[in-house]
Amino acid sequence: MPPVNRHWTGAAQGTAATDTCGSPIAAPGPSVTAFIGLGANLGDGPAALRSALDALEVRADTSVVKVSSLYRSAPVEASGPDYVNAVAQLCTALRPHDLLAVLMLIEQRAGRERPYRNAPRTLDLDLLLVDDLYVETTTLTVPHPRMWERAFVVLPLAEICPVCVSPQQLARVAGQVIQRCESLYEEALLKK
Repeated sequence: MPPVNRHWTGAAQGTAATDTCGSPIAAPGPSVTAFIGLGANLGDGPAALRSALDALEVRADTSVVKVSSLYRSAPVEASGPDYVNAVAQLCTALRPHDLLAVLMLIEQRAGRERPYRNAPRTLDLDLLLVDDLYVETTTLTVPHPRMWERAFVVLPLAEICPVCVSPQQLARVAGQVIQRCESLYEEALLKK
């Protein structure tokens, strides 16, 4: 199922612009709404996710609009410790490939290594959705090709943008074991 159209337009003078998820958009100009998946299963996962969000927030071309609760889940198609995951909504003036490059740089600075496919990670940042764009190149596919198969993406996305996830997509991941980490929720939520 294609993602819901999340284009936003500037509001009339004197009123705040919002996207279709109802989130305020502060950045003027040709910005887009993007959703990223965050995960870590090595080291202090919650701290790694907060650090990644801080790195995005200090950029002049990107702002963090919403962040889901943290969720704990077992690795998919891999071994190693459980992951801590979240989804964040961004407002960004970056093009999809440029945003991907920024995400990869943040991963690298967090000590991300890629010794083999699905290796444990100090930080994993995935570009999930960018407005209603479809991108398919050798380096980037948007929407993320496996996002609708993974509860650790679908549930946090549904939490921060319910209109982005259909009942069928929720049902498809209902059998996967995942735990919302209430105790970590207040730590990870950006209150701006």
